[in-house]
Amino acid sequence: MSQRDHLTWLNELPDAFQTYRAGRKVDEVECIIPDLTGMSRGKAMPLSKFSPDHTLFLPISIFYQTITGEDVEMDIENQWAEGDMQLKPDMSTAMAVPWAKEATLQVIHDLLDQDGQPVKYAPRNVLKRVIALFNDKGWQPVIAPELEFYLIKPNVDPNEPIQPPVGRTGRSGSGRQSYSMSAVDEYGPVIDTIYDYAEDAGLTIDTVIQEDGAGQVEINLTHGDPLLLADQVFYFKRIIREAALNNGMFATFMAKPMRDEPGSAMHVHQSVVDLKTGKNIFSNEQGDASEQFFHFIGGSQQYLKQVMPLMAPNVNSFKRFESDTNSSAPTNMAWGYDNRATGLRVPNSKAQDRRLENRIVGVDSNPYLSIAASLVCGYLGLIHQIQPHAPAEGEIDDETEAMPNTLDEALAIFEEAEDIHAALGEEFCKLYAEIKREELRQYHREISPWEREHLLLNV
Repeated sequence: MSQRDHLTWLNELPDAFQTYRAGRKVDEVECIIPDLTGMSRGKAMPLSKFSPDHTLFLPISIFYQTITGEDVEMDIENQWAEGDMQLKPDMSTAMAVPWAKEATLQVIHDLLDQDGQPVKYAPRNVLKRVIALFNDKGWQPVIAPELEFYLIKPNVDPNEPIQPPVGRTGRSGSGRQSYSMSAVDEYGPVIDTIYDYAEDAGLTIDTVIQEDGAGQVEINLTHGDPLLLADQVFYFKRIIREAALNNGMFATFMAKPMRDEPGSAMHVHQSVVDLKTGKNIFSNEQGDASEQFFHFIGGSQQYLKQVMPLMAPNVNSFKRFESDTNSSAPTNMAWGYDNRATGLRVPNSKAQDRRLENRIVGVDSNPYLSIAASLVCGYLGLIHQIQPHAPAEGEIDDETEAMPNTLDEALAIFEEAEDIHAALGEEFCKLYAEIKREELRQYHREISPWEREHLLLNV
């Protein structure tokens, strides 16, 4: 086969890539997958070596590591034989790498074992499994994520506190300026670069706003298929980091990067449509809220505590929920109409747009896993016809709706969640819990600056 024939697929890629390419020779293809944390792993190769029909391999042991890179010994048969997984490109995810010096393509790959079956540990496969549960009932879930993040001064010493960036005025960013247009303009070059990169990649941004924190920005994405949107969040995190770096800043998706500033969430708006009619099952023929809508809420209330380690995956995640800081993060599993004090909010909407907003998810979560976790709770509510508690009005002080306070407490609940394990996959849940337990042990071995400051000479 000639080189021209071999590369015919390149000319079939989306218009956005063709515009970005602009007739240039494509230099490289990045073959990537999301790991348990949601970061990119994979291989890069010259374009001439890549084909949509070619199979690549990665060792399954990439899922046996903590966020620090430590290997975790688990009860897995032949764990350290490190068998290979097959990487199969999903060409629907192909898009540009806008920050690369030469024209470069990136493609998300699916992971299969040597028998051609989906790898159970792969986050993208976990989400596909949940979507299939809905599809088997004649439903299609629809989501819209909102990403909050901080632009910060470059932090090269982990012992030093994180600080807001210096904007165009030469001043360090100030907080408590939510929805301020001048605050967005303060970091205009970064925002412009994000827009440019998104356009090159063929991604759409719905809105950009300034959040409460100093240097905190929110980007909202349009609604759609959960797998498509999880892929977009995966891509956007990388785009935002690169845009910040190219403007002399860092972008961080830590849930709580600064002690006295609000944390960062990934609010997820959720609805479900009938596959045959395309109608939102959360509304009945009269346009009122359906029983299925309340069952989805009921399942969310009952099961969200059990999946907290997927939505708040790190020790830092739970600092976002501390009530003594200036934060709008919910600390409860209550639900209410247009009430941002609740963990589950029903926004004002027309019947076809009726949805439930999960305000608990942290932006530090793996989007595939947190979206899967959120959706599966609503799914179980639909299946078991769970009725929610009465809607909350005003501020919440009822401890019966409280969330777990620490990752340790959340993991203990997750490890006993039989319905959740059955839905997400027993093998995945066991591995995930063991990885998080080891990360927790590593964290507790560390001596923090607070301990050195207040205990070194005072005890």
